[in-house]
Amino acid sequence: MSETFLEFQIPHQKLFDGIQFPSVLSPNPKSHTPPSSLSLFTQAIKTEKTFLDSVLHKSGAVLFRGFPVNTASDFNDVVEAFGFEELPYVGGAAPRSNVVGRVFTTNDSPPDQKIPFHHEMAQVTTFPSKLFFFCEVEPGSGGETPIVLSHLVYEKMKERHPEFVERLEEHGLLYTRVIGEDDDLSSPIGRGWKSTFLTKDKSVAEERAANVGTKLEWLEDSVKTIMGPIPAIKFDKTRQRKIWFNSMIIAYIGWEDARNDPVKAVTFGDGKPLPADIVYDCLNILEEESVAFPWQKGDVLLLDNWAALHARKSFDPPRRILASLCK
Repeated sequence: MSETFLEFQIPHQKLFDGIQFPSVLSPNPKSHTPPSSLSLFTQAIKTEKTFLDSVLHKSGAVLFRGFPVNTASDFNDVVEAFGFEELPYVGGAAPRSNVVGRVFTTNDSPPDQKIPFHHEMAQVTTFPSKLFFFCEVEPGSGGETPIVLSHLVYEKMKERHPEFVERLEEHGLLYTRVIGEDDDLSSPIGRGWKSTFLTKDKSVAEERAANVGTKLEWLEDSVKTIMGPIPAIKFDKTRQRKIWFNSMIIAYIGWEDARNDPVKAVTFGDGKPLPADIVYDCLNILEEESVAFPWQKGDVLLLDNWAALHARKSFDPPRRILASLCK
């Protein structure tokens, strides 16, 4: 039980093994010190951190709704209050820009583009364990951030496609992406190599790529990045279960622009192609099991990157969702 936070239900939650996904917390009206200001909210996060950690561990995702979080700076204060260490965004594909402190835009690609399901940065060896999202401007329509529990996807895929999952567990996945020098905001994977590796120096880029398990092959006006082979199934030690921890769907369906053919973007770790029918069935499973709630201004979503994959639906502007990545 919590003095400050009240668990409540919204229409879009799903019940898995008797646990609501996501958990939704709002201010407790019976609290002696309701979090009616940002400073009271951040103080309550620090005071009740053990309770909040247990809710996240149980559910995999926590939506904070109805708290006084209005700006990017407010959101940065909320992230800081949790005390998780920041993770620099090195090796990710999405074009995004720093807003304030530890807060970044989410993928800056055009609103008509969907972003398929993925664990954040699962294609590289250094990835965040937790992600925060914040709704600064709620979408005109659409623009939800669907989430899905990873262990359920693994279980369904093993049930439907045991041989495929066995091959994945044996060989892992190999990801290939060609990127330009500078950011291309028309592409959902348009992050140039300079901002991907936070440098203008090719030798520094190679070193930073190697640190996250990536090889670089320089081309005339771009660079081919080769990630892996890297495991596609991981074991979540804290919950004692296998998870579908990969970027297979987003690479196979979404890594498409002038430089990239998505079907060639991801293969088995031995280089053999993935069977399209099974990849698309995996997409069906993800969509069947997912939860998508409409964003409301001020919402903060805390996602355990070991527990859940996320996506983005297309939308009508305006929409401004901000993010922060934690180690």
